[in-house]
Amino acid sequence: MFVPHFEGTTTMAFLSRARVVSSALFGTRAFSSSSSVYNPSFSLDISSQIGSCMPISMMRIGTMIHNIEMNPGQGGKLVRAAGTHAVILKEPSASKMCLIRLPSKVEKLIDSQCRATIGKVSNPEHKAKKLKKAGNSRWLGRRPMVRGVAMNPVDHPHGGGEGKSKSSGCRGRVSTSPWGKPTKGGYKTGPLKRRK
Repeated sequence: MFVPHFEGTTTMAFLSRARVVSSALFGTRAFSSSSSVYNPSFSLDISSQIGSCMPISMMRIGTMIHNIEMNPGQGGKLVRAAGTHAVILKEPSASKMCLIRLPSKVEKLIDSQCRATIGKVSNPEHKAKKLKKAGNSRWLGRRPMVRGVAMNPVDHPHGGGEGKSKSSGCRGRVSTSPWGKPTKGGYKTGPLKRRK
């Protein structure tokens, strides 16, 4: 918009008049330079903010949120599955850490500067969907899981034998993985961590 150049009070009067006209046209509030800035996205109505991403410190207690960061600026890590949401249990603006209840009912302390999205994740009926044939699983990238007792001895330690037996010898055999590692009883199968 072209603004003509005037001196002194004429310029201020012209700008204030233009501000009033623009507020009348676009439905915004006109403010003087000394007043605070009005931001309609931070209104008191929480339903109008659904889908907005902001720091947790700017939210209220009891707000349903999803796609929560674990560290500021890291990106959303928590509560991203279909139909899930978390709830803010502690006033975020009161302290540096905010208490949040996750969908698993676990209560977790999150930094108040971490960002989250207001509302629930869509598609809550995802968990009720039935796979009608084996091909539906293959379309999702899931390969078939064959039991070890249905294999031959060359393929799995549980294979072979008469009937549905997984034993080897008179004493029997504990459940093992295809590579011979015990799978039950709390046996640690991963690499051992170094002691500090």
